[in-house]
Amino acid sequence: MANQQVFSVSAEIAGRTMTLETGRFAEQADGAVTVRYGDTMLLATVVAAKSAREGVDFFPLTVDYEEKMYAAGKIPGSFFKREGRATTTAILTSRLTDRPLRPLFPEGYFNEVQIIVTTFSIDLINDPGPLAIIAASAALSISDIPFSGPVGAVTVGFFDGHQINPTMEDMQHSRLDLVVAGTKDAVLMVEAGASELTESEMLDGVIKGHQVCQQICDLQNQLVALCGKPKLPFSAPVQDRSLENAMLAWMGNRLSEAMLDSDKQARQDRTNALHAEVIAHFTADEPEEEVDARKKAVQAAWENIEYEFVRNAILDSGARVDGRTTEEIRPISVDVGVIPRVHGSGLFTRGQTQVLTITTLGSPAEEQQLDDLGIEKSKRYIHHYNFPPFSTGEVKRLSAPRRRDIGHGALAERSLVAVLPSKDEFPYTMRLVSEVLSSNGSSSMASVCGSSLSLMDAGVPIKRPVAGVAMGLVTGKDGKWRVLTDIQGIEDHLGDMDFKVAGTNEGITGLQMDIKTTGITYDIMRVAFEQARKARLFILDKMNAVIQQARGDLANTAPRIITLQIPVDKIGALIGPGGKTIRGIIETTGATVDVEDDGRVFVTTADGEAAKKAVGMIEALTREIKVGEIFLGKVVSIKDFGAFVNLTPGKDGMVHISELDVNRVNSVEDVVKVGDEINVMVINVDAGGKISLSRRAILTGESAEERRAAGRPAPDRGGDRGGFRGGDRGGDRGGDRPRRRP
Repeated sequence: MANQQVFSVSAEIAGRTMTLETGRFAEQADGAVTVRYGDTMLLATVVAAKSAREGVDFFPLTVDYEEKMYAAGKIPGSFFKREGRATTTAILTSRLTDRPLRPLFPEGYFNEVQIIVTTFSIDLINDPGPLAIIAASAALSISDIPFSGPVGAVTVGFFDGHQINPTMEDMQHSRLDLVVAGTKDAVLMVEAGASELTESEMLDGVIKGHQVCQQICDLQNQLVALCGKPKLPFSAPVQDRSLENAMLAWMGNRLSEAMLDSDKQARQDRTNALHAEVIAHFTADEPEEEVDARKKAVQAAWENIEYEFVRNAILDSGARVDGRTTEEIRPISVDVGVIPRVHGSGLFTRGQTQVLTITTLGSPAEEQQLDDLGIEKSKRYIHHYNFPPFSTGEVKRLSAPRRRDIGHGALAERSLVAVLPSKDEFPYTMRLVSEVLSSNGSSSMASVCGSSLSLMDAGVPIKRPVAGVAMGLVTGKDGKWRVLTDIQGIEDHLGDMDFKVAGTNEGITGLQMDIKTTGITYDIMRVAFEQARKARLFILDKMNAVIQQARGDLANTAPRIITLQIPVDKIGALIGPGGKTIRGIIETTGATVDVEDDGRVFVTTADGEAAKKAVGMIEALTREIKVGEIFLGKVVSIKDFGAFVNLTPGKDGMVHISELDVNRVNSVEDVVKVGDEINVMVINVDAGGKISLSRRAILTGESAEERRAAGRPAPDRGGDRGGFRGGDRGGDRGGDRPRRRP
């Protein structure tokens, strides 16, 4: 290790220095590169198996983004105090890293490849997400693993205009959160959340981001020139087309008749039947010991035929398997309020894709607490996506949410954030669950539509409805291409692009693009944006025909939140020592009480009487006592010089002996005793919060000012006979402390 040579290259990217280094860490990996940007530093390692496993006919690439709490100076919050299962952020970053790299491995390369990105240091200024892509790309580029990189990646924000790689803090105020990844020649991946940006603004952001990606690719190429290993030779095996040709000749027109059936189930049934006939016919004369190998060859040939048929039909004539035109949307059905008892529900059906989204409203205390390496510590809007096996007519084991499910939920979540009301306007925590009941393409965008409907049905005052649609792409070797609106499953599987766009009638709120080729042009993206805009407006019209805005009232089963504003200096009185006071309110009323640092108090309960009681207790605890107010208070303590009277929970005032009656009083107990309730007026509140009371003013009808002017000056709290105490009792009256007698 001591003899290892360290190679390093640096460049200024968006006003900050980016450094790539190799040779210092992980010498036994096929490629290992650290990327440093500011004080954010990641290590990416790549290792490839020396050969493909027998029987593997797909590319087994795995990408893991490892969040280490030490990178931000944190100790994990779990019981074991070590990192456990990947956080949602880590899973999404793993997916973000995988998507632009996967298309750049050669066709037919089936060796297992593992990429691990480890966070060494996070400065909470420079976003580690795009850096994970850069580090992984650089590690692949200097290794001997076949890879057609490098790939650059950046974050693009939008303030007065587009800005490359804003700080993480600045991104909290940006109208755009866009990640662009691409090679020197083309864009590979786009991921974005936005506050209703136009299509032209979004495309301009992609173009500006890609220009900086090209600079980052140049930086990686410098590192490759210094220390890159020669790539291992690889060429995909030459395919023998003779079996495919024989199968096509034997099937005749039956393939096109089956494949172009507009009904998914009928198409699958007819195609499966023809598939079974083809396998039976072309394996009938094989010796028993060779049947399995022959079936595998026939299956591979069938998949090639299916792939070419669907793509050529689209490119040559625009014919899609269900008979639609390239810009036609499948039939849409919309419904709301379909589930009893829940706080809101929306059912969205497009073709054979159907999603039911349920909204649940909760108190601010139910916000999700985040234990990751980001700036945000909690979130009040949570979206979960479930994809059960019955949605595709399959039998599979139910398991924990897969990375795909988490990614689809996150896309739907960020697509709706831009239209949510602020916490001041609507303080509820919102959890949405999208249940995919049937799937034939673009279930994530159906989740966006169903969620928009569900929120409005729940009475959440969103700014505008949001709809989403997925666009596809088919490209030919001659440069011909077609963009497809509202792709279904087979077009997603056999096409070259999955381009998802969500938004309102004002602009885009969510965007995700993945491709299976080595990149797409700006012209293709421009057409995709325009077709998506037309489709989105069409879908919104269908949704608006059922519900256009939030219902005026929440469901009867939903909790109600009452918002109070108390002085910040009264927060301690409300919480009490060790939280005793606020816990007492919660236990007494059954309401949930949440206190913010700015003095906002949220009382949450579905019981109106409980809410009223809790509010009364809070107001009594935190109200400011004002001169001239009259109270019916209870005498809690008697001294020689006067009586202490409880006005509100935790607040006492003192009635001096001279203010107990119109006539002279020789002994306090001649007028009042402990436990008596008497009417008193506040005649003074001093700078320290001590409260002077008068019963005499009630009897004579004098004002507080008149009594204060007629009476003697308020004495000091010390040993003077007229001393008194008031203010917050905080659970201890404090009036019984020893005092000097006059």
